[in-house]
Amino acid sequence: MLGSSGNLFHADNSHLQLDEPLDAEAGRITGLLTARKAISALITLKFAFQSLGIVYGDLGTSPLYVFHSIFPDGYVDQEDLMGALSLITYALFLIPLLKYTIIVMRANDNGEGGSFALYSLICRHVKMNTIPNLHPTDQALTTYHRYHIDAKPLASKAKRWIEESYYAQRLLLLLVLLGTAMLIGDGILTPAISVLSSVGGLELKKAHVHNDWVVAIACIILAALFSVQRFGTNKVAWLFAPAVCLWLFSIGGIGVYNIIRHDYRVLEAVLNPMYVVRYVDRNKKRCWISLGGVLLSITGTEALYADIGHFSAFAVRIAFGIYVFPCLLASYVGQAAYLSRNPSDVSQAFYRSIPGPLYWPVFVIASIVAIIASQATISATFSIVKQSAAFGCFPRVKVIHTSKRHLGQVYIPEINWILMILCIIITAGFRGTIQIGNAYGITVVALMLVTTILMALVMLLVWRTRLLWIIVFTTVYLVVELFLFSSVLVKFDQGGWAPLVISTIFLIVMYTWHYGTLKKHEVEIQNKLKMDWILHLASRYESVRVPGIGFVYSELAHGVPSIFSHFMTQLPAMHAVVVFVCVKYLPVNTVPREETFLFRQIGDPDHHLYRCVARYGYRDLHKRDEKFEDSLLENLAQYIQNHAMLETSEADSQSQLSEASAFARTAIELQITAKSNESSVASTEIPTLESSSLPLGEGAIHQHVKFALSRPAPAEYEYNELRFLNEARYHGVVHILGDVIIRARPKDSNWVKKFTVDYVYAFLRRFCRENRVILNIPHETLFNVGQMYYV
Repeated sequence: MLGSSGNLFHADNSHLQLDEPLDAEAGRITGLLTARKAISALITLKFAFQSLGIVYGDLGTSPLYVFHSIFPDGYVDQEDLMGALSLITYALFLIPLLKYTIIVMRANDNGEGGSFALYSLICRHVKMNTIPNLHPTDQALTTYHRYHIDAKPLASKAKRWIEESYYAQRLLLLLVLLGTAMLIGDGILTPAISVLSSVGGLELKKAHVHNDWVVAIACIILAALFSVQRFGTNKVAWLFAPAVCLWLFSIGGIGVYNIIRHDYRVLEAVLNPMYVVRYVDRNKKRCWISLGGVLLSITGTEALYADIGHFSAFAVRIAFGIYVFPCLLASYVGQAAYLSRNPSDVSQAFYRSIPGPLYWPVFVIASIVAIIASQATISATFSIVKQSAAFGCFPRVKVIHTSKRHLGQVYIPEINWILMILCIIITAGFRGTIQIGNAYGITVVALMLVTTILMALVMLLVWRTRLLWIIVFTTVYLVVELFLFSSVLVKFDQGGWAPLVISTIFLIVMYTWHYGTLKKHEVEIQNKLKMDWILHLASRYESVRVPGIGFVYSELAHGVPSIFSHFMTQLPAMHAVVVFVCVKYLPVNTVPREETFLFRQIGDPDHHLYRCVARYGYRDLHKRDEKFEDSLLENLAQYIQNHAMLETSEADSQSQLSEASAFARTAIELQITAKSNESSVASTEIPTLESSSLPLGEGAIHQHVKFALSRPAPAEYEYNELRFLNEARYHGVVHILGDVIIRARPKDSNWVKKFTVDYVYAFLRRFCRENRVILNIPHETLFNVGQMYYV
């Protein structure tokens, strides 16, 4: 693998290519491919147990309020109860079990789930200009996993249409942002309904406890719940998992007890779908409205997929299929068996069905698990916000990595406190589970619809699945979920407006931030300078070089950022070593540490100019104890060593080939002389060849090259460059960051663009975290260069 200062270097020769010598992205000389480590069975079982406390709390507490939501005014006919139970059974089978654990979890992005994981898979197979700075070299990453399947006509046409259609790309992005906003809304509504429904059991046994007290206790519990999030998913999971495990065992056991004691014939509804048909035919509109209550039996399903990044897809599947699903099904069937004998208790079906001696122990566990139920959506919200921020779709926030072993376990303080405040407002404002349930249902089914559409695109563009299966999957789930969505949408004035308002606010925030980020990147591209400018400057004004190292940060992977020319205008001096740094996030979940930094030398070695592209995935984190500066300089030193070896190897190869050719010519001349004058051969020493089977010329080349390669390579270039780098580092490092402000053009922009750019984006930019904080850049070495552009 050979190259020079203007080329791109790759780990695989099949990817070797040349770019423009003065306007090319940085190149990597070395890069070890990191094989995915197999997770042992013991770790998988540990993750499966931990997932009970994080992933299944929400889904596991649904039996607290489902039957009351289906029959808020009670029911009369036993057939209605059987029909509702049958609907619950098939909802659990079709959506959590079949759709998510079997199909959707296969579309995880190297173990990461959620709407942005699906979006990243699509982006790796379709060129999307919504993510700037993508380059063909990024596809050589170990984690840039792509499915190599023969192209099909429909998939090719769809891919080409999306790549060429501006509106198709914007619509797809808007769909992903909508799903993200709905998941954040889910993180607000799940704690409210779970805690309020569990604490509501006090009113059943304690008549003097009024609703005001229930709401107050619920708010206190919610505040405590969000306060413990800072300890991290791993610690919280070990604390919560035993409680959820005991809870699921309790509700499953109580369900079996009720089936045996009250009415085992309700099991027919589990096996016979005709009960659904008769229920729909007999009730029609009432059945349609009751679908909103059935929907609550599968709440937490989307968090089940979004949270797999905290554990593993296989562990989550094991936990659901072997333990969670049977316990939930037994609980619902047991409640139906109890209600078949006590139809008037439908408003408190769960608590009424508990055998007397077990009431208070189960109540305590229910209260604990209701708190835990919130953990699933809270953790999922942290994950999805981290992903969206990496894609440039959310303002930069503080992300804390809470586990040294598992990258997916994160905590975001700002989001945590926003969720807590909004959750307490919702709880105190609605004061009951019916209205919160209506709001909750809209959020859940909207998330499911987004996932169904994205999955259809993944099946078409990524997996290249047969068209028949895509049609079957899309048709079945769109029909089911649209029916569910229509049943909760009619309750807009009964609490359904809340998630739409919350999601709209977050959607505006995310889309505005993404729009501003793209405009800022376009401005930097338009105002960049060619590398000829800095090469000319470095050659002509070497006396102006000052001691030290200058890191010039921008969002450009090529060219000279305009902030540097602005810096040179104000302070006409250049550091002894200048590194142009571009930090960019790619549509992959993580970038291996040895593949993070790409380097390229700019111009002659005497200029001491370098370009560095630091690549991260949406799951990667900048740890608080890790200095970006140290990592970059260590990798730069490694680049210089490797670059010196390649330059030496290239020079030696040219010299060896030249000398070998001369050697071969000499040998051939000797052969000719020997043939014409045999006597002269005896007195002439012909070089002996190690391989007698080779022709004389080839053998000469073989012998000489082998001898030349055995010689030690000179290290003068490497020594001088490293010494110069160390001396410059001794004098200090200065980080030059651009503080680029964008404004809408006063004359050419409409009022929407002016309001979005000048007010909303400016407001978000003012309160988001700075790049220097995310990269752990010391404040005393920071140099901000301010610029303003009109877009």
